[in-house]
Order: sequence, then structure tokens, then C-alpha cells
Amino acid sequence: MAINGGNYSYPLDPTWTAEELIAVTNFYRVVEDAYETGVRRQRVLDCYQAFKKVVPTKAQEKQLGRDFYRVSGYQCYDVVKAAKETTKGQLKIGG
Repeated sequence: MAINGGNYSYPLDPTWTAEELIAVTNFYRVVEDAYETGVRRQRVLDCYQAFKKVVPTKAQEKQLGRDFYRVSGYQCYDVVKAAKETTKGQLKIGG
């Protein structure tokens, strides 16, 4: 299953419920925003927490992160790590 983000499709599991698809899609979008326009740090953490309820295992999280990076060029891990480490309210990754 795929939902388009930018000019690519998000890696999603077709067995997820609509609520789970929304949670994962929101997380991918917040990762994109962190690179493209900037995003509130707390929004990243909230979306990541919702994502982890859908994707509780590290193995699946890493696989989805790799798949998302392949299609988007954006690293989920870097965004979450930056959000956890900063005390600033706004987060922008890269240039």
C-alpha cells in the first residue's frame, strides 16, 4: 500500500487500520517538514510516539526508516534524534 508524499510513495503496511495509517503517515510528513520547512520539536516527538504504537519493534522501525529514506532521501532517525537532543522549540534539519 502506498500514499504519495512529494513525488514518491510512503512505505506502509496494508494490514494497518485507517488510524494506524494516519499515525504513520503523519510521522513521515513531520520528518519531511523537519527537512523542508522546519517543525515544532514537540510535534516530532508526539508523531514519533504515535508511530511507535503502530511500529513497536526496532527491526520494523529500522526497515520502514530505510524504505522511507530510499524513496524520500530523508532520515527518520536523524529527525527523532535531533528532537530528543535539542531544547529548542523549532527543529530544522540540514541547510
